[in-house]
Amino acid sequence: MSDNLTQALAGLVCSTKFEAFPPETIHKAKLHILDTLGAAIAGSASRETDAVVAMLGIQAGAGNVPIWGRPIGTDARTSAFVNGMSAHAYELDDSGGCDHSGAVVLPAVLAVLGDHRGSIGGRELLRGVLLGYEVGRRVLEAVGGYEEHNGLGWHSTGTCGAFGAAAAVGSVVNLDVTGMASALGAACSFAGGTWAFIHNGSSAKKLHAGRAAEGGLMAAYLARQGFEGPDSVFETKRWGSFFATFGAGKGDPQALVRDFGDYWRLNRCSIKPHATCRGTHAGIDALDLMLQRYGLAPADIAAIEIDISGFQYGMCGGKVIQSRAQAQMSLPYALVARLRYGKVFLAELEEAAWSAVEIGPLMDRIIVRVDPAMRDEDEPAITIVTNTGERHRLVVEFPLGGPQNPLSDERLVAKYTALARMVLPAAKVDVISDFVLDLENQADARSLLTLLQ
Repeated sequence: MSDNLTQALAGLVCSTKFEAFPPETIHKAKLHILDTLGAAIAGSASRETDAVVAMLGIQAGAGNVPIWGRPIGTDARTSAFVNGMSAHAYELDDSGGCDHSGAVVLPAVLAVLGDHRGSIGGRELLRGVLLGYEVGRRVLEAVGGYEEHNGLGWHSTGTCGAFGAAAAVGSVVNLDVTGMASALGAACSFAGGTWAFIHNGSSAKKLHAGRAAEGGLMAAYLARQGFEGPDSVFETKRWGSFFATFGAGKGDPQALVRDFGDYWRLNRCSIKPHATCRGTHAGIDALDLMLQRYGLAPADIAAIEIDISGFQYGMCGGKVIQSRAQAQMSLPYALVARLRYGKVFLAELEEAAWSAVEIGPLMDRIIVRVDPAMRDEDEPAITIVTNTGERHRLVVEFPLGGPQNPLSDERLVAKYTALARMVLPAAKVDVISDFVLDLENQADARSLLTLLQ
């Protein structure tokens, strides 16, 4: 193996065959593809996607790569950007990868299908998706991990995701090791996105998935044209390298290549049952379980106490809700929405829900405390205080939808169906599902594109 980490990682990616992935990992990949498509098709009707399509002036007939859920097409680069935005618009896309790998990797690889002259088999597409998840997550682990890297202010979906998209696209277009190394090197120039959006409920977070998808595709396409990317982006001692610049020189660079293929990173990813930040899910599940376990109704609750780490508090501890984006990122609001509406899905993130007169008094019952003894990655502890003074406390270590507590296939397909039918006809929604769940047997994955429009 090369001593240069960029070359070494490129070599591992290029040498990995479809047969390296076990059947259960292939099945999980298909479920993540379907889940991402559902989130993106629903998100295509979001105001964020409306704004981007209007800004870019995309019209019908402008290109042969579809904007999912809309009767318009464009070029591959723009498609990757817009569809990545749509996939992340409603916070219903998967997590646990780069972080939001589905919203980065899938828009990038499907954009390739629209301008590829020959057929691309379902196995080739699946291989690209799996390698994109693998590289995006490994870059995050190598730069220090989620808490360390995001704690510096970077949003890993936008930073590490660009490398995942480059690897995925490079795999689909069959870059050799030299080309893949250049694509990974060039992807560093497209890495970006910070947590500045968190302070005022900005929609900028959605840009990060789109820009990473677009940037990764551009990096791979440039490499295909002979463009040479830097070979030192993963060298910790080099000024300007990804690790030195985005990780403050910390991290574990060998995590890029160590034990490659022993445990595929897609297997650690989660699929969301709730339309909020993944950091809120353990709290929602804890509240759900306690209400059921103790036979409590919302009217029985005098207060809810949240004990949370400082890192998680900065990400999702806010109680000021003045936009959908702020509602998506607030654990206090998620708990209040669960009390008031019985669930935390799309309708509960609309202004009519979070601005309802009942919400303010319920938010006043939420007490948020930072526990300095908690590690950054610890799940929050939720305590219910009843009107009679009873106290019930619970920490859910493995939220619903994660690899240790997965959604059933039936529930996942139902989630996809409900989301996709918000935009597309029911018959087309079902055909997409059948196609994706049999993707490894599809002779030409390009057939999927017309179904998404």
